[in-house]
Amino acid sequence: MAVIIIPRKKGESIVIGDNITITVVDIDGDKVRLSIEHPPEVTIERREILESLAVPAQPH
Repeated sequence: MAVIIIPRKKGESIVIGDNITITVVDIDGDKVRLSIEHPPEVTIERREILESLAVPAQPH
């Protein structure tokens, strides 16, 4: 998998493919809020949510 690091400021965007736009909406300390414009058939999830779903449940 390729990795690219693109510095962005508040209000600046990146475009992925022809139909996904990610815009930096706010930066507050170490928190960044993003706006993601995407077609409805594209699923967007936070990585930590997907990782938590992939971990098998621990027996009690």
